[in-house]
Amino acid sequence: MNAIKVSLTLFLVSTGGFTQAQDAKSTLDEAFDAVEPRVIEWRRDFHEHPELSNREFRTSEKVAAHLRSLKLDDVQTGIAHTGVVGTLVGGRPGPVIALRADMDGLPVLEQTGVPFASKARGEYNGNEVPVMHACGHDTHISMLMGAAEVLANNREQLAGTVMFIFQPAEEGPPAGEEGGAMLMLKEGLFDGPNPPEAILGLHIWPGDVGTLTYRPNGFMAAADGLQINVRGVQTHGSSPWLGVDPIYVAAQIATAIQGIPSRQLDITRSPAVITIGSIHGGVRGNIIPDEVEMQGTIRTFDTGVREELHTKLRRTVNSVAEANGATATVTIEGYAPVTVNHPDLLKKMLPTLGWAAGSDKLIEGARVMGAEDFSFFQERVPGLFLHLGAYDPSIPASDRPANHSPFFIADERALIVGVRTLVGFAMDYAAVSAD
Repeated sequence: MNAIKVSLTLFLVSTGGFTQAQDAKSTLDEAFDAVEPRVIEWRRDFHEHPELSNREFRTSEKVAAHLRSLKLDDVQTGIAHTGVVGTLVGGRPGPVIALRADMDGLPVLEQTGVPFASKARGEYNGNEVPVMHACGHDTHISMLMGAAEVLANNREQLAGTVMFIFQPAEEGPPAGEEGGAMLMLKEGLFDGPNPPEAILGLHIWPGDVGTLTYRPNGFMAAADGLQINVRGVQTHGSSPWLGVDPIYVAAQIATAIQGIPSRQLDITRSPAVITIGSIHGGVRGNIIPDEVEMQGTIRTFDTGVREELHTKLRRTVNSVAEANGATATVTIEGYAPVTVNHPDLLKKMLPTLGWAAGSDKLIEGARVMGAEDFSFFQERVPGLFLHLGAYDPSIPASDRPANHSPFFIADERALIVGVRTLVGFAMDYAAVSAD
């Protein structure tokens, strides 16, 4: 931690532009104090009324109404189905930057017991399901709304233009639909005459409350969706030799593919994970079915490793199936590339992060096998993606529910740190990019 403090001090001394921006930010304390209760109120409302991917209708209406109330220069809705983008032109000339928050919930039954717990229901791939903000997107929306309010009320101090991107479907669109960051870009989000030069995203995380975790270069993994269909020959459960049991074959496949990252890839190059999270087949205990469907995910950090894993996976699955007289089909669909933090941008913005959270709250973290479609934005422009800690430090790390858990709930003390981080990035980028 001392090394971080030294680097912040050296950077402050050598960058006059940053110091000027720092002076401008010092006047915003009252603005942060004023907006914090509203951010908490918004968060609780969104948490109580979550919506699934590409169905964030109420959420987007509330966001758009707030942005319009701030008299932004432009507010667009209906982007990538339910996305909202607001544009604020500052009082001083400068570059265009973007700040992003995702809006969708998950098909999870909430068990947190908080007064504002979700009781919402929705439809996911044809099934009625409970809905919960189990990944903290309710906090992301609220923090970006708060940052928009602070910046809009202090636009004369802002050098440049800020795009506030409220993105739907980060968790992935429903089957048969497009969505998320990829669709926003496909529809031309960054194709105008003045695209952003840089972008920042935050994700709430079960770290100590108020900490900001970063990592230069590859931070979060690339993710591919995996589906394996195993075809056998249906027969009576009492006579398996009269058919081909796809359940037995699927069990062998699930075991065999675990040997790919552990025994067939050079783990000194880059980590990789294959997980099977769903297996479906059959309707009765005494009937061997014709087919089993397996669904899973693949996580990698290196393009070459990713391609090698795909090749070995297909070979292993087909070989196991053939050895048992079955056939198999492997379908791999990319969800998101590696989330890559631009190292030069990160170095320049470290003083801002220290101002937002406190230099003692900055943590250079390890790689995370989770994935983020924020990475599509980072493929177009330099970007930073940070994890914002949201658990009381007195709670042992082993007892903190992870994202996507029905017990995941963020400590609201973290929210104002997120607002400060977003505002600080917008206020300082013009100065540090010029140095």
